Amino acid sequence: MSTTSDTRIVVGVDGSEQSIEALRYAQKLAPVFGARIHAIAVWDYPAEYPGYVPLGTKEFSEAAEVHLAKAFKEAYGGHAPEGSEKTVVFAHPAKALVKASENAALLIVGRRGHGTFGGLLLGSVSRACVAHAHCPVLVVQGVGERRDD
Repeated sequence: MSTTSDTRIVVGVDGSEQSIEALRYAQKLAPVFGARIHAIAVWDYPAEYPGYVPLGTKEFSEAAEVHLAKAFKEAYGGHAPEGSEKTVVFAHPAKALVKASENAALLIVGRRGHGTFGGLLLGSVSRACVAHAHCPVLVVQGVGERRDD
């Protein structure tokens, strides 16, 4: 089935196992929605830089591009879904994903990414997306990740 429509499934990608699994879910769901996959890697200045803009921000953007490319390769091998696109955005991750959800059929994010608080059941970005997205949100966990309910 061709997915050349303007309908999009937005996927937040940070290189974590959860975000790679989110890409896999997007591939499964794209035909159901008649949608193409729009993967977004978002970067922001590290917390260590409050009050000033660090020089050499190109490295942050390039690192996000590398994470995105590696995640695509791990999720899809050498066969990315037809019509899929990748974008790197400079912004706060939750704000960028909520903005990207405005014209999306679905937003898919990992349960938690590379944040500091690994024991949280739902990360701050995924929680913000669930609360503020303009479309349905699917939150996925990594393969083999254990849930303690």
